Amino acid sequence: MYYTIKQMAEMFDVTEHTLRFYTDKGLLPCERDGGKRRVFNEESVNWMQGIKCLKGCGASIEDIQEYCRLCLLEESEENLRARYAIILKQRDAAYNRLEEVKATANYMDDKVAHYESILSGVTPDDTNPQNWTPENRPKH
Repeated sequence: MYYTIKQMAEMFDVTEHTLRFYTDKGLLPCERDGGKRRVFNEESVNWMQGIKCLKGCGASIEDIQEYCRLCLLEESEENLRARYAIILKQRDAAYNRLEEVKATANYMDDKVAHYESILSGVTPDDTNPQNWTPENRPKH
């Protein structure tokens, strides 16, 4: 089965420009149809899933290129360990991002509770920085 660039873009929620960039960088394999348009097969889908995952972890294009380069080399323990090191680094980055997102969500939960307290009349409105003085500046 083959996919057009438009179908691939929709499948992975990326732009066609992004797919062209990845193919031009040699990260994403594609073939050309009779009209010289890019077409993608199941192997392309597999590569794109890996690229999207690494990108989602915050991997740089250079890191993704290195990972892809290693995947194309002959199998060896050294090659496997190098790919493993990249995956470990990206997993750690993903967990760090997750902790940051959790901290942000907790902060926003506190803000929501504070606004609900103000809206219910329990707490005076101290949310507008224009009205803050040193004495009434919020401590949250």
